[in-house]
Amino acid sequence: MPDAALLARVAEAAAEAGALALACADKRVRRWEKAGGEPVCQVDLDVDRLLKQRLMEIDPEAGWLSEESVDDKTRLAAERVWVVDPIDGTRDYLRGRPGWAVSVALVEHGRPVLAVLEAPARGERWTAIAGGSARLNGEAIRVTPRDVLAGARVPADQLPRRDNDLVPVHKPNSIALRMALVAAGEADLVATMRWGHEWDIAAAALIAAEAGARVSDALGAPLAFNTVDAETFGILVTAPGIHAAAVERLSGYAAIAERLAAR
Repeated sequence: MPDAALLARVAEAAAEAGALALACADKRVRRWEKAGGEPVCQVDLDVDRLLKQRLMEIDPEAGWLSEESVDDKTRLAAERVWVVDPIDGTRDYLRGRPGWAVSVALVEHGRPVLAVLEAPARGERWTAIAGGSARLNGEAIRVTPRDVLAGARVPADQLPRRDNDLVPVHKPNSIALRMALVAAGEADLVATMRWGHEWDIAAAALIAAEAGARVSDALGAPLAFNTVDAETFGILVTAPGIHAAAVERLSGYAAIAERLAAR
């Protein structure tokens, strides 16, 4: 099981990666679109290389799963796997906005056991170890005690009409940072209803859970990591008192069934 010393080493690696990304944020960088129209830039790849070097020095026996690396399926046989998103929130990064973060998780037997979110443009470092507290810049954080779904704060630019009883708050492009906002009590609920990747959420899932949040897929099922496809159907992170009501609302949306059928 990871300890504070290991967390400090991983946080140091994430800080170095974050500093590299931040130093390049105001420069003209090569950028392009991946399949599906997702943006990527040269800095994504540079940060990925740096993280792989630093993290594999820390635990060379761990597998590797990253958004910007070719997936090596030998990770499936590894007891531990580094799950990394070099820049989560690349759209904000390329727009010169602060809503991006370097996301690093260590997954052991299918669950995150150590997590670091480094958000240098926001001056934030989020950390967690399984069985310990989640922290923001070294201070323990906790979810809100909200137990009524109506009035729940959701990081969103605009909410659909069917959710007009919820309250939109500032939305970083990074899904990991949106999940972390729930962990810190700055939001009450984050939900997505589409297939996504484990590297987007692995670190933030542990941070939110250790802060007392309920974390599941969009239908309320537990998350698993280091899976064959490295995908999950949506994410739902809430204050514990509203998770059941949020699952009920999401499961009632016909669009979920359509997406599941399409998958």
